[in-house]
Amino acid sequence: LTQDDKEIDKTTTNDVKEQLKSILEKRTANQGASSTEAVTGNNVQKASEWEIKFTPQLDIMKTGNDPLRMLSVLSDLGEVNVHADTSALLDFRAIDPEDCYLSWSIKLSGTNDREEIDEVFEWVADECELEITAITNNSDNAPQTSPSSVLVSPDQATDTERSTPVSSHSDSASIRVGIDKVDAIINMVGELVITQSMLEQLGEEFEGGTADTSRFEKLRAGLIQLERNTRELQESVMRIRMLPISYVFNRVPRIVHDLSKKLNKEVNVVMTGESTELDKTVLEKIGDPLVHLIRNALDHGIESPETRKKNGKPEIGTIHLNAFHKGGNIIVEIKDDGAGLDKEKIINKAKQRGLIDNSEVISNEQIYDLIFHAGLSTAEIVSDVSGRGVGMDVVKRNIKALGGNIDVQSIEGQGTSFTIRLPLTLAILDGQLVRVGTETYIVPLVSIIESLQIKPQFVNVVAGQAEVYKLRDEYIPFLRLHELFGVETDNTELDGGLMVIVEGDGKRAGLVVDDLLAQQQVVIKSLETNFRRIDGLSGATILGDGTVALIVDVTGLINLSHHSTSPTPNNSGDKGVASMVAA
Repeated sequence: LTQDDKEIDKTTTNDVKEQLKSILEKRTANQGASSTEAVTGNNVQKASEWEIKFTPQLDIMKTGNDPLRMLSVLSDLGEVNVHADTSALLDFRAIDPEDCYLSWSIKLSGTNDREEIDEVFEWVADECELEITAITNNSDNAPQTSPSSVLVSPDQATDTERSTPVSSHSDSASIRVGIDKVDAIINMVGELVITQSMLEQLGEEFEGGTADTSRFEKLRAGLIQLERNTRELQESVMRIRMLPISYVFNRVPRIVHDLSKKLNKEVNVVMTGESTELDKTVLEKIGDPLVHLIRNALDHGIESPETRKKNGKPEIGTIHLNAFHKGGNIIVEIKDDGAGLDKEKIINKAKQRGLIDNSEVISNEQIYDLIFHAGLSTAEIVSDVSGRGVGMDVVKRNIKALGGNIDVQSIEGQGTSFTIRLPLTLAILDGQLVRVGTETYIVPLVSIIESLQIKPQFVNVVAGQAEVYKLRDEYIPFLRLHELFGVETDNTELDGGLMVIVEGDGKRAGLVVDDLLAQQQVVIKSLETNFRRIDGLSGATILGDGTVALIVDVTGLINLSHHSTSPTPNNSGDKGVASMVAA
């Protein structure tokens, strides 16, 4: 009965029930959709299961990245089920061992943040196809895809999107640009630098003319402005390729954590200078050598906790990574407080392999340099970490290929320090132009210590062959560039000639030249790509007058001065490298 004692209209009651039921069903459906959206939208943060499809580019391993290492890191986040897709594999005889033909489908179980997964693949984001899928707990267990990257225009973003950070690693907006496009811009800037040099040279030729001097002054003012604008544009474009070295450093703690656990050692990692920037190309290629040096420091350098305690050291060892700018280079230091290099053991191994004579006495610098010889290892036990004698030679070769060098300092019982010196960029360098006969060469400014006029009384001949120059209290070997490169010189006598003292790879040498010209920035052109590899030369450039000038490889020439008493530019009897390239 109703409040007024009337019969209830069952038809009306049933209608109301149906309406309420319909309203409740809609609300439940909306809540479910909202829940699904929270999982599948760009703002998904956590899920119990993830599906990851990882398809790296063919050449990913050539940039120092190892896909298997990323799969290993994923396994630390939870239970991993991995399926490798081998459909892209070629016939065995056609396989390039440096290419990656595999892709992977991965199911990751465990409550993980999307950010944690993104961090694993962050370093190779532009070198792979990556699809990360959050698997919901819906009754049908249908996976819902969360895109691996989303670009949203600020004008189009909704309030929800604006409240969701797109990336936790950046405070400013960014775009992804193909490296080929950046390279094209850099090449154009390089051409602009060459054009600016041509116009500057033309302006110098106008000076002293009889025409309207006011026009010359305006021309000179315009050229100065062009030079300023060109340099600013060049620096701005080069900054596009600059990335902080933290992209490499951030991989180290996990590597140290995994390896120290495997070796039963306790190691603390200290990192400084992570914000130091360098060229992306250099950054990609330095990753693998750095990882190898870290592994060596852990295996050979840091002792076991028991040994450290016995020697009065803290049980926890320390590896210190540091990066900073110095001149036109970036310096990367890897230091450990371990046992240091065993010089006697290195010498004995080198004698066994015939690298040095039994009676030969060598300096500490030469002893440490022996560890970079292929096949030389002081490890007592061969393991999957080290002991095969391979790796350090590759480390040095890769660093040399980047135009850098590596130096080793060690104190037994106290630790070892590896210092890597790299150019900030592989595209442009500051150079000193020198003249030898009619040819012009470029000496990198960062390699020059000083220039001097030769005094014959300081010239000596060692063992009737190698020439050295006494500079203060040091004897420095020197090279006559006209003999080395096979070109005519103004004066074959040393008296009154000019010598440029250079340093590379921790060694010094003198380069005898006819004249010192201007200093200027030069755009590096690859000799190997356009001609062929030449020992003692690192590249070429085009000067303002359109002629080709060769860029001297200081380290290569110093090695020639130390190991060769009568170097020749080539083995085919050519007139000289300069004339060949000019032709």
